[in-house]
Amino acid sequence: MIKHCADDLKTLSDRVFCHTREAIVEGRIAPGSKISEAELAQTHGISRGPLREAISQLAAIGLIERKPNIGARVIQLSSAQLLEIFHVREALEGMAARQAAMNMPADKVNQLHDTLRRHADQIAQDADHAYFQQSGDLDFHFQIVQGSANQYLIKLLCRDLYHLVRLYRYQFGMRSKRGPIALTEHQHIADAIARSDGEMAELLMRAHIRASRENVERMLRAEQ
Repeated sequence: MIKHCADDLKTLSDRVFCHTREAIVEGRIAPGSKISEAELAQTHGISRGPLREAISQLAAIGLIERKPNIGARVIQLSSAQLLEIFHVREALEGMAARQAAMNMPADKVNQLHDTLRRHADQIAQDADHAYFQQSGDLDFHFQIVQGSANQYLIKLLCRDLYHLVRLYRYQFGMRSKRGPIALTEHQHIADAIARSDGEMAELLMRAHIRASRENVERMLRAEQ
């Protein structure tokens, strides 16, 4: 379950977890930064007990790591680790798209197309045509994995890896010029799912993620 950062979250620790998670994903807390319990406690007006619960939640989704005698720090993946995640996504999300073509009900397919229409409006309104998706049900990839109805894929892609993928999608996707191209690729994948063409949906999804990985590789080389 993805906890959205709404004002009606039940506990203070949930709210701190959500707001800190989004700050990490959006880069407002930089990779490698030390997490200061005292600073977070003061910022959010929270005691150490609920704060540590929020930090434990962040560690559980892979956004921070705890090290003895160092404390909690925001995760900082190497280039090799980042590219490994892309390879995992290519295989697993390709499979998810194939299964979504078989299992996704018509109302969810319609929701997928509605999401892409909102994304098209967002890209058109951004001066740099940046393409960043909000989390959960507003995320095209998340919707497809959920639509696969495969609980193992959902656990791996919507929980274990999800926010790490969001973090690096935000960092690289917002800086690249692939927004309109990525949207077109998403539309073709959604059309294949709507036709119940699992083979084509998988091929298109794999090609889409591979193109994203190759784009990130080019950006990493340019920074060297």
